[in-house]
Amino acid sequence: MGRIKQVALGMGFVAALATAAAAQQTDTSKISPSERREVRRDRREVRQDRREVRQDRRGLRQDIKQGDTADIRRDRRDLRQDRRDIRQDRRETKRDIKEAKKP
Repeated sequence: MGRIKQVALGMGFVAALATAAAAQQTDTSKISPSERREVRRDRREVRQDRREVRQDRRGLRQDIKQGDTADIRRDRRDLRQDRRDIRQDRRETKRDIKEAKKP
């Protein structure tokens, strides 16, 4: 029985030392302030693009009610472009976060 207690106590010490060593290591996943600003800027662009999509949808609905085909085509084109911008901004945000977390 004494041997089992010694093994358990030894394993406890090893676990405590491993935890302390891990806590002392520097975290390589820290994002620098400039990288954080870049991510914030990308997210702001995504929000702005979403606002533009909402505005274009409102305009499209109004044009459909009025039957103005030229404006309908223009608004649909704007919507497609805004959706492309959103996808591109999301990709940039993910890329920036991934680059910032690299060691």
